Amino acid sequence: MIITQTPFRISFFGGGTDYPEHFERHGGAVLGTAIDKSGFLTVMRFHSSLFDYSIRISYRQVECKPNIDQIEHAPFRECLKWCKLTRDIEVNYSAELPSFVGLGSSSSFVVGLLNSLYAFQGKSIPPSELAYQAIELEREVLHDCVGYQDQIFAAHGGFNLIEFRGKQDTVVNRVPLSPDRLAELEGHLLLVFTGIKRRAGKVAASQIKNITRNTERLKRMRAMVDRGFSILTGSGSLTDFGSLLHESWICKQELDSTVSNGQIREMYERGLAAGALGGKLLGAGGGGFLLFLVPPERRESLMAVFNDYEQIPIRLNAPGTHVIHAS
Repeated sequence: MIITQTPFRISFFGGGTDYPEHFERHGGAVLGTAIDKSGFLTVMRFHSSLFDYSIRISYRQVECKPNIDQIEHAPFRECLKWCKLTRDIEVNYSAELPSFVGLGSSSSFVVGLLNSLYAFQGKSIPPSELAYQAIELEREVLHDCVGYQDQIFAAHGGFNLIEFRGKQDTVVNRVPLSPDRLAELEGHLLLVFTGIKRRAGKVAASQIKNITRNTERLKRMRAMVDRGFSILTGSGSLTDFGSLLHESWICKQELDSTVSNGQIREMYERGLAAGALGGKLLGAGGGGFLLFLVPPERRESLMAVFNDYEQIPIRLNAPGTHVIHAS
């Protein structure tokens, strides 16, 4: 049996510049981190000759199929085919947080599943290769409108500034934060669920259609990556980091009408009124989690304002996908 753990992520700046439709012409970068909320996969062999099915997978549903082509869950089906595993295998998936909430869980699932299936076969694949394979599988096989950041965070883990130079040319730069600085940032963050789930691909597809029109905005968002890096790696107050998040959020809303809506804007303004210095909607937009940056002395006031919403504590700089049990 193989058991793996693969992290979800939050990105602070640069989201939208990680699509090849943009970065192949203008370059791109993202500043973000893997977090301590994860998906878990178990893989084991069984003797299908003793059963009336040859493959069993479970997620929020259970599928027991005699043939791999009958599997309804497309990422499961195509990952198994990708690794040439078509029978005598059982795979189970569970996660600490749901899908479609802006934390990169869909790409994290694909990265984690590939890692699990390779480990089941006795293979060890480098993080960069896992990320590239997941990107190809999602974009070219599943035809999902995904960027490049989620797979890289899931595979590599860590707190990173990721540069996108070409489809096979990405650079992962670790952000050099001391334990004290990392703890300080964690103490300023609050994650609030809007209550809205959405498929990021639909939102992203709309934004990609307008990517040429948004070139200058995306260039400004790319520049915020470097500014955010300088603030974090400096010794000054995180107030400027909050202000930059607010600036980025305003810019992101200008990309497409699907990014935000009345409920999200009302929640964001309520957060600012309660003491947040800035924040953003995670992921492509349209729903999911709002991330606020708030001074610790105002944290309780902000939490009280969102007392009726789910609030999730997070730790940053989590490790990338890895095997936690093999037998």
